[in-house]
Amino acid sequence: MPPDIREPYLRTGQVAERAGVNIQTLRYYERRGLIAEPRRSPGGHRAYPPETVTLLGVIKAAQRLGFTLEEVAELLETGRRRHPSPDLQERAKLKLAEIEAKIAGLHAIRDALSQVIAARCDSLTRCTCPDCPLPYARLAGVPDPRPDDHVRSARRR
Repeated sequence: MPPDIREPYLRTGQVAERAGVNIQTLRYYERRGLIAEPRRSPGGHRAYPPETVTLLGVIKAAQRLGFTLEEVAELLETGRRRHPSPDLQERAKLKLAEIEAKIAGLHAIRDALSQVIAARCDSLTRCTCPDCPLPYARLAGVPDPRPDDHVRSARRR
């Protein structure tokens, strides 16, 4: 490494601020190999090239799309090879399927919670609402304290 850096560079705080990350995140990404270890200024400070800010933005955008840091690292490595690869397309399709499965699960949770609210459930384990959608009693093998339909109809006679 040359002792003198002549091209423009950014110090750690400048990169972190411009990229919207904290300094610990910047150093962590450096340790993980997501960003290259920077050169040092004559005073020993880290001297990042300005494009580091862009790379950090790409990393954060990939994370917002649901990619883990490990997946991001692999995608960045594929991109550094500078030849076309279907890797991003394949991974994006897999990630989309994963996200769609999570959304389906969240829809099921939303529907179950809506049923709990509509039924006016009052307890997770001993609900007294007439049409309790909570499966606790069934799953735990607890006998239903409410009479069966045939018992109810016999009582009405």
